[in-house]
Amino acid sequence: MSNYKIKSGKGTLVLQKSASLVGLKGNKKADFANADYVRQEVLPSLGGFKVVSLQKDGATVDDKLDEVRQHKEVETGTHVYFAEGSKKPLVPTGEVFIIFQPDVDESEQALVLDEFRLELVERRANDRVTARVTKDSPNPIKVAQALQKISLVKFAEPDLDMLLEEYDLALPNDTFMADEWHLKNSGFIPSGKYTTKAGADAKIVDAWTRLDNLGSPNIVLAIIDNGFDISHPDLKPKVYRPWDLWTQSDRLSDGDPGFTHGTPCASLAVAVANGQGMVGVAPNAKFMPVSGTSFSVRATEQMFDYCIQNGADVISCSWGTTDTQYTLNSLKEEAIAKAARQGRGGKGCVVLFAAGNEGLDYVNFYAAHPDVICVAACDSKDRYASYSNQGAEVSICAPSNGDWPLIAARASWDPGTTIRGDGAFKFWADGVERSGPYKHFGGTSGATPIVAGICALMLSANPNLTAKEVKEILQSTADKIGDPSEYKNGRSRKFGYGRVNADKAVAEALRRKDGSTGTTKPNTPSTSVSTPVVSGQGLFRFSVERQPSQGFSVQLGVFADYGNVLIQAEKMERMFSQPVVVNITQASGKTAYRVLVGVFDKSADATTLQKAMKAEGVDGFVKDLKTIG
Repeated sequence: MSNYKIKSGKGTLVLQKSASLVGLKGNKKADFANADYVRQEVLPSLGGFKVVSLQKDGATVDDKLDEVRQHKEVETGTHVYFAEGSKKPLVPTGEVFIIFQPDVDESEQALVLDEFRLELVERRANDRVTARVTKDSPNPIKVAQALQKISLVKFAEPDLDMLLEEYDLALPNDTFMADEWHLKNSGFIPSGKYTTKAGADAKIVDAWTRLDNLGSPNIVLAIIDNGFDISHPDLKPKVYRPWDLWTQSDRLSDGDPGFTHGTPCASLAVAVANGQGMVGVAPNAKFMPVSGTSFSVRATEQMFDYCIQNGADVISCSWGTTDTQYTLNSLKEEAIAKAARQGRGGKGCVVLFAAGNEGLDYVNFYAAHPDVICVAACDSKDRYASYSNQGAEVSICAPSNGDWPLIAARASWDPGTTIRGDGAFKFWADGVERSGPYKHFGGTSGATPIVAGICALMLSANPNLTAKEVKEILQSTADKIGDPSEYKNGRSRKFGYGRVNADKAVAEALRRKDGSTGTTKPNTPSTSVSTPVVSGQGLFRFSVERQPSQGFSVQLGVFADYGNVLIQAEKMERMFSQPVVVNITQASGKTAYRVLVGVFDKSADATTLQKAMKAEGVDGFVKDLKTIG
């Protein structure tokens, strides 16, 4: 059987025709299950067809299908296909989705449809149509293959149907999952028998469901802190490139009862889903422990440089100072800015700092840095946590203690806190013992790694987001809680832009990945709005000469931003030593710039340039300049 290669979605499908299965569509009198030419009914409905295997009697599937099509009860018969490496049958529904090149008008589009005897079903946009094959058309697979080779067509894909898997994301079943109200707040804490407010959570479980996973193992989340127990069962499998500023090695300082803070912070962000204990917000992310916080300039530079150089995507810091004698100097500010702007290959590390727990009307000086996501705290009933510092710099708030605490991992050397004064309950605020190396935890120290984990989920959804975009998305998708009068221009000194919503943030990250923002590759013909050009991208020298409306050229694309026109013009002239022609036009009611490369008397010469451009990875199509003069 021959193979058919077609574009599908963002990839390519290699299809092979089934040697025995076909799809049949019949009239009301059709009874394919009892027809003498049907050996077995395989699927009752797929793409509007019944999938059956035929009684071939030694004939080929092509010959037998042609024979079956002659029966009165058979309205349509189609071949069934299998994708390379798959056992799932695929049926072409008969429809073909076509996107024409920009500025191919309706009359030209009609010529293409007529050439293949296609019926127009729906016009989706000026350049997009849905067509259906007729009895005089080739089959939809062959039609799509042929259309993909026509210069007027940018994209053609046959509509294929197949059975989808029915599955739900297997959520973590760790012991304390039901008590981790910040992940999903049901309104009740089982182990503490405490009533909360249903829905007062960070929407983590919803975000997992939307992603259909627990985050990506390619995302590295750094926690800068002290007191990491990297032998803890929730952290041990995840440790990646640890570093200790005090030992200047990968040997982390541990065992000092005065330093235990890093362990619970890390667990809230990245604790592994292993069926025991608790689970973090981004269980699949790598965990980079950077131990040894310090106020010194040298240490500040070293800790952030280490994160940049070793691939940290997110940096979570639940420490700082509000002592007015110790504000940040310019060198420390520059160290943080360097990470936030130059990390991740120029996209910027996402840097988060806790607002602080002193109940002040200004935030931790580190958290006030303009490139930082400053995290405040709210409680299990969506109320302001009174200890949480407030100020104009607060970006977001996240669940933490205030009425009911968080559950987090505990370092093996953690001495705990005496609650009653008799030392009986060292780790649990309610006095109820719970098994394993865990404890109650809270403060903005707990809220910050929760948001850091959400940032890791966002980058799992869309690793191309810049640090600035992550911050903007978090703020724009937050849920407003508290008194509406507290928000001025959408921002509250207590809650920032509101309580973080992981599901909405991940949804927006995915939307931007799918191109819904209108961004487009510079060499892709499109009438979409191209990525805006920012300052500092060079000087351009050019002269303007009117081009007569005659000859042939290669159209590169249509751009909405004039800065991109200049960049593409310079690039095309440099690459192909041809003049660049720009036509000012209208697209969707806005000014747009059509960019064409070269001017030739003969279309064959323009075709030669088009092929040369294609070889360099630049898409374009031959355009008669008479049509756009």
